[in-house]
Amino acid sequence: MRAIRRFIVQPVLPESLKPLAVLARNLRWSWHQDTQDLFEAIDPVLWEETSHDPQKLLSRASRERLDTLAGDRRYLRHLELAAADLSDYVSGDRWYQGFVSRHPEAPKAIGYFSAEFGVSSVLPQYSGGLGVLAGDHLKSASDLGVPIIGVGLLYTHGYFRQSLNAAGWQQEHYPVLDPNELPVEMLREDGEPVTITLTINHRPVVAQLWVAQVGRVPLLFMDTNVDANDEAARSITDRLYGGSADHRLAQEILLGVGGVRALRAFCRVTGRPDPDVYHCNEGHAGFLGLERIREYMTSGDDFDTAWEKTRAGNVFTTHTPVPAGIDRFGNEQVANEFGDFTPLPIDRVLALGAEDYEGGDPSRFNMAVMGLRLGEHANGVSRLHGKVSREMFQGLWPDFDVSEVPIGSVTNGVHAQSWIHPDLLELLQAQTGDSETVVDGLDLTALDRVDDNTLWSLKRQMRGEMIKMARERLVRSCKSRGMSSEWVSNALNPHVLTIGFARRGASYKRLTLMIQQPERLKKLLNDPEHPVQIVIAGKAHPADDIGKGFIQQMVQFSDDPEVRGKLVFLPDYDISLARPLYPGCDVWLNNPLRPQEACGTSGMKAALNGAANLSILDGWWDEWYDPAYGWAIPSATNAASPEERDRMEAESLYQIIERDVVPKFYARDANGLPTGWITMMRETMEGLGPKILATRMVRDYVTDLYTPAAQSASALLDNDVAANLAAWKQRVRQAWDGVAIDRVESDLPNPVAVGSRNVFSAWVKLGSLEPTDVSVQVVSGDVDADDQIHNVRIFELAPTDQVDQQGQLFRANLVSAISGSIGYTVRVVPKHPLLHDAAELGLATVATAAVAGQDR
Repeated sequence: MRAIRRFIVQPVLPESLKPLAVLARNLRWSWHQDTQDLFEAIDPVLWEETSHDPQKLLSRASRERLDTLAGDRRYLRHLELAAADLSDYVSGDRWYQGFVSRHPEAPKAIGYFSAEFGVSSVLPQYSGGLGVLAGDHLKSASDLGVPIIGVGLLYTHGYFRQSLNAAGWQQEHYPVLDPNELPVEMLREDGEPVTITLTINHRPVVAQLWVAQVGRVPLLFMDTNVDANDEAARSITDRLYGGSADHRLAQEILLGVGGVRALRAFCRVTGRPDPDVYHCNEGHAGFLGLERIREYMTSGDDFDTAWEKTRAGNVFTTHTPVPAGIDRFGNEQVANEFGDFTPLPIDRVLALGAEDYEGGDPSRFNMAVMGLRLGEHANGVSRLHGKVSREMFQGLWPDFDVSEVPIGSVTNGVHAQSWIHPDLLELLQAQTGDSETVVDGLDLTALDRVDDNTLWSLKRQMRGEMIKMARERLVRSCKSRGMSSEWVSNALNPHVLTIGFARRGASYKRLTLMIQQPERLKKLLNDPEHPVQIVIAGKAHPADDIGKGFIQQMVQFSDDPEVRGKLVFLPDYDISLARPLYPGCDVWLNNPLRPQEACGTSGMKAALNGAANLSILDGWWDEWYDPAYGWAIPSATNAASPEERDRMEAESLYQIIERDVVPKFYARDANGLPTGWITMMRETMEGLGPKILATRMVRDYVTDLYTPAAQSASALLDNDVAANLAAWKQRVRQAWDGVAIDRVESDLPNPVAVGSRNVFSAWVKLGSLEPTDVSVQVVSGDVDADDQIHNVRIFELAPTDQVDQQGQLFRANLVSAISGSIGYTVRVVPKHPLLHDAAELGLATVATAAVAGQDR
């Protein structure tokens, strides 16, 4: 028989053990080893059986065991210290409180919107890198005391669980997740559940609100699986990244529009200040901007004024380096949903996501384009990805150099306490914070004081723990595939060079590149003296049959008796698999098609555990690669075909493993230690560590994006300021057709001596605009054979009193500071004290060769 309803029965904790419930409800335990030790001590076997889930552990712990612990003075002392530590952690001043004392313009609160959050495996509301990054962002914000509030959806099934059939084809399973069994609590007001209501597909949809506590940071979830909704509305939060385009659009409306309303309700109930900065983590939450515009318009602002106020405090992060990865909807779909989103005019809504640029599709509504138009501050997630994003979206700013496209970059990072092996973390944790080598509680030079034998023994231990986990998963996989698991007990070897590869099954990540030459790979795996072993994991999107095909190829290769147990595929890649995987690998492999990996944080997690990276120069590795930390696989970008590129890059991969990686790993001293390899472990953690920490990332967001956004938002709080800015922009747009550069002159000799001063002049017709409305600029730089300017440098010309039929004269005396072949042009762009940058309006008038006078 099938149950029609479920409920939770759990022991009542003795009074002295009540703090355990508090510790279990705050997800800080997931990165705090002392708290985990407390739970494990209750029942080590049950701790493993419950997959390290404190709530499940407490619900299944025997009354007898709890009574025993209630009288255990040592345990109670440990519990008292852990509870006090958590209390101090959530209430004491941390880095951000010191930052605010020096920067009072910093935000009071930040709303962080994301479609997925990977905080812990016990809260499976993530699919992969984007969600884990969002989870690490919240955890690091908590560690730093940054007042972030996370906003997401509580999916009834989360993302799918993966298994394999006998043929190695991915199977998806969607277990039901009961919120009462998750580390979340229903948001209540006066004892009643708090809900929000919005319109989706022309009907009211109610969302119930849940809160997970991530250290100091609340993570707010919306759940439509409530009795007040019809079946279609209840299914909106059924699965992460599932369903049709209409279903996806409904989820994104709930995340954006509903998310702002949920934030308002949460802040009202808890007495927190409303955020002054709103961070849209990828385009899924982009509709938050429409709801904020609606709020302002409901309060009396016109659309343009509301838009200015909204975009000033919005931060948009793109994680997608290829157009195909961006969510796009049909204009008709969006018009159907927002046609009655009063008082916003539907034509203005559609214009925000319009692909009205060269190469765009006028029938599509682009979520990233909307994010950029609604966000005054925007960034990619590595330096290279920022460059790729500027190139990809240059169509929105056609008259500006690609370097001027207003998309910066903040390179991702990873949360050290979540990803460093506990025993290694113990070595790195600093006793005091006053040393120059201490970064956020970690002394990354501490390994210099650990002898080679101890460090190598620890690495062998980590490798062994990973292999134990892998064997357990392989046994379960064999059972689900109907295969014998007798071979699993000998799978992998704790003394063998271990390469890890774990990624989504997306085509550009090229899971199967390593089997381009299967016999050569078999030779590496079976070398009698210097063997290699490879551990692989990854999921393909349920609708991605190509990705599933890649996984099947790898699984079938791993089934070959010649390599079985030496190359293994571990199903159901998630946080619980990843945590022992990274420390257990010696080399982390990453071979995407450059530049399609936006960042790639898995290699960071491996590096923090002393693993070398073997990677294409893409994402973060392009930025921070150093031979001391691993190897760079050359990109064959000039190959004649994709197949030839794969062949050439696979050849490079094999050569690096054969000629560099294997010899370095197996070169041993008289004591049997790979001293060169151990040196690389130390240098990797010490050199890369400070760069790849998520605390560094969050600090960058605070200083480079959140605080400027808060300043911009504050500057526009006065209705007159925002309205005047909106009116000024409208006036400039309407008058811009009347702006023309009539003549350009300079007194440049040829050649020009470095350091010499020369006069540049431009006569500009301004139409109805004033000289203060514009910036007339000399745009100079290195020039190529096609007269294209590179390495752009900008100099402003000042208006003079001279006005004639040729227009207003602008002039400056400029120094020629750079040698080489230099070209220049003159352009006019809008200018206003409240503009974030010159490209903000996307308007520019550029001089043509026809207006260039003779050099005098």
